[in-house]
Amino acid sequence: MADPSSYRPKPGQIPDSPGVYRFRDDHRRVIYVGKAKSLRQRLANYFQDLAGLHPRTRTMVTTAASVEWTVVSTEVEALQLEYSWIKEYDPRFNVKYRDDKSYPFLAVTLNEEFPRVQVMRGAKKKGVRYFGPYGHAWAIRETVDLMLRVFPVRTCSAGVFKNAARTGRPCLLGYIGKCSAPCVGRVTPEEHRELAEEFCDFMAGRTGTYIRRLEQRMTDAAEEMEYEKAARLRDDIGALRRAMEKNAVVLADATDADLIAVAEDELEAAVQIFHVRGGRVRGQRGWVTDKVEAVETAGLVEHALQQLYGEERGDAVPKEVLVPALPEDAEAVGQWLSERRGSHVSLRIPQRGDKKDLMATVGRNAQQSLVLHKTKRASDLTTRSRALEEIAEALGLDSAPLRIECFDISHLQGDDVVASMVVFEDGLARKGEYRRFQIKTFEGQDDVRSMHEVIGRRFRRYLQEKERTGEWPEEQDPPEEPGESGESPAGVGPLDRLEQLDRLEQPGREDDGRPKRFAYPPQLVVVDGGQPQVAAAKRALDELGIDDVAVCGLAKRLEEVWVPDESDPVVLPRSSEGLYLLQRVRDEAHRFAITYQRAKRAKRVRSSPLDDVPGLGESRKQSLIKHFGSVKKLRQATIDQICEVPGVGRKTAESVVVAFAKAAPAAPAVNTATGEIMEDNGGSTHD
Repeated sequence: MADPSSYRPKPGQIPDSPGVYRFRDDHRRVIYVGKAKSLRQRLANYFQDLAGLHPRTRTMVTTAASVEWTVVSTEVEALQLEYSWIKEYDPRFNVKYRDDKSYPFLAVTLNEEFPRVQVMRGAKKKGVRYFGPYGHAWAIRETVDLMLRVFPVRTCSAGVFKNAARTGRPCLLGYIGKCSAPCVGRVTPEEHRELAEEFCDFMAGRTGTYIRRLEQRMTDAAEEMEYEKAARLRDDIGALRRAMEKNAVVLADATDADLIAVAEDELEAAVQIFHVRGGRVRGQRGWVTDKVEAVETAGLVEHALQQLYGEERGDAVPKEVLVPALPEDAEAVGQWLSERRGSHVSLRIPQRGDKKDLMATVGRNAQQSLVLHKTKRASDLTTRSRALEEIAEALGLDSAPLRIECFDISHLQGDDVVASMVVFEDGLARKGEYRRFQIKTFEGQDDVRSMHEVIGRRFRRYLQEKERTGEWPEEQDPPEEPGESGESPAGVGPLDRLEQLDRLEQPGREDDGRPKRFAYPPQLVVVDGGQPQVAAAKRALDELGIDDVAVCGLAKRLEEVWVPDESDPVVLPRSSEGLYLLQRVRDEAHRFAITYQRAKRAKRVRSSPLDDVPGLGESRKQSLIKHFGSVKKLRQATIDQICEVPGVGRKTAESVVVAFAKAAPAAPAVNTATGEIMEDNGGSTHD
């Protein structure tokens, strides 16, 4: 535990201006990011008597080892920089909301020649119009099914679309009138795009005008005694009204607003957001967070606004944002939101009427979400705690293994040998800590030797990190890496070669505050395999002088747990939560390894001589193949013909010809000056 006075800045050193500050621990990792109108006044609050600090703040300042700051000109800049740094460094003491699910959106791909209506998740793409998020994908599909009757927009995938265009026959939706079938030319691209834009307008809330227009057309058709047309329009209006009924009017003035409510206790907080467009609730989402910093409701709201709108622009930021409490710098936050929208955004607390009533509804949803989360987490936490305790008891550990790392080897008949490392903390997967390895010191199939190499490389990096951060006692040198008997003729042993390879894979920036790849040691290493793999892992740790990390192996055949230097396995009951956790860890390592191995093999299969041409990027490779139509025709092209491709110079063209020549050693030689194929006697051949 550090004494904050040991790194407290000198009086007068901190500027009295807006800025953003970062606390770092003794590993130089950023553990907290904050902003302030006055850096001097804000930072002074952290260096008062520890007894007067909030317990969470006290934990943060005693964990930190240094503080630094960046001065900005306005509070809006400070808000933006704080958001950027929290996203970049992922500080452990900052409030970070985690989604309780992945929310689907209704998306219209206006960036395509024939826009497509579909369900989308994940990051938003440029040129795509999004509506939602929705609670369930089936809700989107029900809405789309009703609206396709009136707006028959394409919903098929690119493959189905191309196949229909090739055969001249539309899919089933084209036959039943729920697609305008642009694939077979029933409508022009312009007409289809107009349909898609009308669909977007209706989804955006501009419903009244369109329905009145349909009603007028129905009346006109009835007066002209076109009763079939009038009946069809009547059914269209009914379908649209049923789609609208799925989102009842909640705000009578057709407001575009987001309503944010917070439910909290001493340890956790839940946030619920209702997206209201055109007076109707178009989407809903929820977040939950641990209160790892001393933060009030206003602070939780500010963090929620940053996460909600930090990556948004334009209409994705509504005209009005209603919150239960205004952030401390409400004016700066409002200005930041307005800049992201491109026009004024009203940030306020609803005081009366429909908006206040709807805010109460959002608040009840937030409260229910928090209760549900705590109930689920309590049950899950009990199970995970029991699993960790069972593992500790079975393996004879002093304490529960809060961090478990599992390693697996994957290959295909000795080719493309790779390894995986997965990490579980408190019984939960930490996917951001997963790592992949390529076996570098030998070729062929040898799982035991591969496991020894991977464990050695992982913990060698850990020791390098400890040495770099100065964690070794001054009177004690870091352990030497024992090599094999004697050195190789070049003076470089196998372990030295691995150390050089490891240094090449280290991150380029050493003190940027991000968590390092291998900075944290596990309490337990699990390997996929039996006695041989366990012995190899233990030998690798012994060679590095590491004796405080337990090792075990889980054999697939009988699910036996093997420990070093024991001739018999540890048998856990089939109903054991500890065995179930070890199985999940092992299966996740296997999945991660085999995914990497398949990707590596697929890349090797897809490789071409163009991959070896220096300076030839992916875009120019595609340009070359597109210009000539195939790799075969490109192989037959001369240097002058290759130079005709935009962006390809003569030097690159010569390199392409040479690369193809090297890839086919049995073929005749190539004159790189002319691009002609040479005969054995030194002459050239011509068609």
